[in-house]
Amino acid sequence: MSYNNIQSLLGKDAEHLLGYKTDKIDKSRLHKPGPDFIDQTWLGSNRNIQTIRSLTTLFNHGRLSGSGYLSILPVDQGIEHAAGASFAPNADYFDPENIVKLAMEGGCNAVASTYGVLASVARKYAHKIPFVVKINHNELLTYPGKYDQISFGTIDSAWDMGAVAVGATIYFGHENSSRQIVEIAKAFEYAHQLGMATILWCYVRNSAFKHEGTDYHASADITAQANHIGVTIQADIIKQKLPTNNGAYKAIGFGKTHDKVYSELSSDHPIDLCRYQVANCYMGRAGLINSGGASGGDSDLSDAVATAVINKRAGGTGLILGRKAFQRPVKEGIELLNAVQDVYLCKDIDLA
Repeated sequence: MSYNNIQSLLGKDAEHLLGYKTDKIDKSRLHKPGPDFIDQTWLGSNRNIQTIRSLTTLFNHGRLSGSGYLSILPVDQGIEHAAGASFAPNADYFDPENIVKLAMEGGCNAVASTYGVLASVARKYAHKIPFVVKINHNELLTYPGKYDQISFGTIDSAWDMGAVAVGATIYFGHENSSRQIVEIAKAFEYAHQLGMATILWCYVRNSAFKHEGTDYHASADITAQANHIGVTIQADIIKQKLPTNNGAYKAIGFGKTHDKVYSELSSDHPIDLCRYQVANCYMGRAGLINSGGASGGDSDLSDAVATAVINKRAGGTGLILGRKAFQRPVKEGIELLNAVQDVYLCKDIDLA
């Protein structure tokens, strides 16, 4: 897809996103994704040779191979959002093999899913596309409903099935977050010892973060702090929702922040909000991949392309996009994944 096609898909937002020049955090301060990203950011770290090789495997697969960017298909929705709610729009995806096939045919760097999904087809596909095993989940069968991430297997099991990386979620701000931080920090340390890379879903969850009619769960300031805790426990890649607003600390009146966060380090422009997330990933040393969000129907393609443009121009490392792709016919899902990848391949789109 050409630059002109991307402009057309963005419509009235094209100039707002593609022409934006920031006066906040300058791009020269970032560790920019590129062909030498692993060498520049990880060779001087404590990551062992096997982990660096696993990271290299992730970055050197699919249509974005060698670009420094990632396109990952995540399908843990059978647990996180219930199988019926996730797969009823396209029942073929009750079969795990079709999940892996979509990631392969869609040119993704990797497929991320549950122990059960990836284990069921590991011997057939683990050598054909990098596996990312999601090691914990929020199960939704308990009534009344609750929000807690619990372990679903072992790191050894992920390694045995040939995974190059493990993924996990922490609900930062939740009453169970302290336990989750300790559990995942230990799990990631062991995964690194075995040579697997680590990806952390840094989600913020607390009912108090909905304040006076405004939902701050995707506020730039607190999602960025979640990112910062994530890289502190040595996540190699951070998955985060694209920020939709800012100022949660001030509005809710908790924690600590600084006025410069809102005046000199960010603005209300989506690229600046996302760049503040990148800054909290050690200025991009740990790659930030934003999530694609729920399927919105006819607007999915333009929405996904816009998210990719924001992430790329902010200094992010890619998208991890699932429901927008697999809750539609296969051909359309592949086209959507390819359109997102084309944003990262387009040399006319660079950091703001």
